[in-house]
Amino acid sequence: MDRSDILILGGGLVGLTLAIALDRHGISTIVVDPADPATVLGQGFDGRASAISSASYRMFEAIGVADRLTGHGCPIGAIRVTDGLQPKGLMFEPDADDGALGIMFENRRLRTVLHELSAEAPNITIRRTTAKHVVRDEAGVRVTLADGGEVGAALLVGAEGRRSPTRDAAGIRTAAWKYDHVAIITSLGHEKPHGGIAHEIFYPAGPFAILPLIDDAEGHRSALVWTVKAADAPAILGLPDRAFLAEAEARMGGLLGALRMASGRSSYPLGFHHAARITDRRLALVGDAAHGIHPIAGQGLNLGLRDAAALTEVLADGARLGLDLGDAQLLARYDRWRAVDSFLVAAVTDSLTHLFGMPGRLPAAVRRFGLGVVRRAPPLKAAFMAEARGESGAMPRLLRGELV
Repeated sequence: MDRSDILILGGGLVGLTLAIALDRHGISTIVVDPADPATVLGQGFDGRASAISSASYRMFEAIGVADRLTGHGCPIGAIRVTDGLQPKGLMFEPDADDGALGIMFENRRLRTVLHELSAEAPNITIRRTTAKHVVRDEAGVRVTLADGGEVGAALLVGAEGRRSPTRDAAGIRTAAWKYDHVAIITSLGHEKPHGGIAHEIFYPAGPFAILPLIDDAEGHRSALVWTVKAADAPAILGLPDRAFLAEAEARMGGLLGALRMASGRSSYPLGFHHAARITDRRLALVGDAAHGIHPIAGQGLNLGLRDAAALTEVLADGARLGLDLGDAQLLARYDRWRAVDSFLVAAVTDSLTHLFGMPGRLPAAVRRFGLGVVRRAPPLKAAFMAEARGESGAMPRLLRGELV
């Protein structure tokens, strides 16, 4: 039986970040993930882009991920929020000395760097298979793999995503619902420069987000996350490029000038889920296995990275004290640390989704009043920007740019 300190089921963005962070603290991991790298690193696998908050990026700097991302990300200098194309929007723009609110990266670039680093790390073993049978007891964790192998560890981490079989097998209940919305994802080239500004334009059918990317060989680019009613998604996805671009340009009010397609289109259904707890006997959940939120505020991946930072600190502190890394007290600390923060972000995101999705004059008036209040209240704006940066609450040391 192969053994490590930690066994991670799931090698996505959060699972591999956790493994690399633990490696930097001398904690060994076995990552079990069946995905073929040739597939998940392919050009057409995932056209999404993610806003990495400034706090998450400090963790990337601390664990050596940022070095390989240099030159591939676009800093977000400001975020402009509007209710439709109303001229009075809300601009979140930090002082020049505070730096960017975050950095936009294409998921393919993030995934490539994390795969490279995890393959090179001395304390990480990758197994391209799935878990067939799991035993968690006082003696530790033992897993029989689909390829016939066996692996063991002190702690099991579920990082398989929204449909986590590990979470379900542990009997952990989730609050979950669908939004009857679909997010259409693509990247667009445009005539005018974006100036590093992210735009969130709210329509009754859902938010229309324009997120700055670095230029390509043909010129300026932005990522588009266009939320539509589920029933309308097939028709919009099926539009010819010219018609799709015309619809997109109308919804952004000609903000960036003439548009061009810079990538293919894809879509995914939107929903909400939140686990009742994120730990069990010798088990911790991270990322989408623990919580899934609407992309309205671009915080889904950052929530998972906060999980990884907090769990790394808890385990590194435990290892320094010579504790069993599956110890119930360590897991209780992780659960307490992450439960409140993740729930608050999820609740606020869900509330915004419903508020901005209400049609009619009265909801529109309420939204404009709320935007006006925030615009005229610097402390409120500062609080929103701190949340966007990932700098609210009790921050793990990695999110401050420090190894544990």
